[in-house]
Amino acid sequence: MRPVRRAAALLLLAGSVSAVEIGETVPSFTGKTVQGSSFSLVDARKDHRAVVLIFRSTLCPYSNFYNDVLKGMSADYAPKRVLFVAVHSDRWETEDDIRTHAGKYGHAFPVIRDPDGRLAKLLNAQRTPEVFLMDGEGKLRYHGRVASKMGTPDLRNALDALLAGRPIEPAVTKAFGCSIDRS
Repeated sequence: MRPVRRAAALLLLAGSVSAVEIGETVPSFTGKTVQGSSFSLVDARKDHRAVVLIFRSTLCPYSNFYNDVLKGMSADYAPKRVLFVAVHSDRWETEDDIRTHAGKYGHAFPVIRDPDGRLAKLLNAQRTPEVFLMDGEGKLRYHGRVASKMGTPDLRNALDALLAGRPIEPAVTKAFGCSIDRS
């Protein structure tokens, strides 16, 4: 199925959404950040070589382990035109909780609350943290974890390969962390 038709089909299927596969275009979405700005994936892709969507949680210790790592990576890759975007899909988190958490840890990148879990369902995100890396055309190039338990910097390796024009290997890793509660 062509990416545009597949994206439309994904938006229509509310209950049984499949994940976007490596090499497929991630459907665009718009939303409001907890910082008060509007966000559009289409606009973000126009201005950046890559967009990193990270499903996060203020409540998950695995997700919180990466607070400083993501702040540092966002700063490291911003000059290379890479945008980090945090997405909070856990139904228990309030916008105030998320805004306070982002401020406490200095997350200057866009932070979006996904209260009904639509974006998590669209991408089939299951855990926090879970990463979806897109190139400037919106094609999914990496899906998985920030780093392995053994310290392998999987996301950093994927970003470096993407920016250098090399294949990302592995393009899929197993994310570990807390389940996203969107029921």
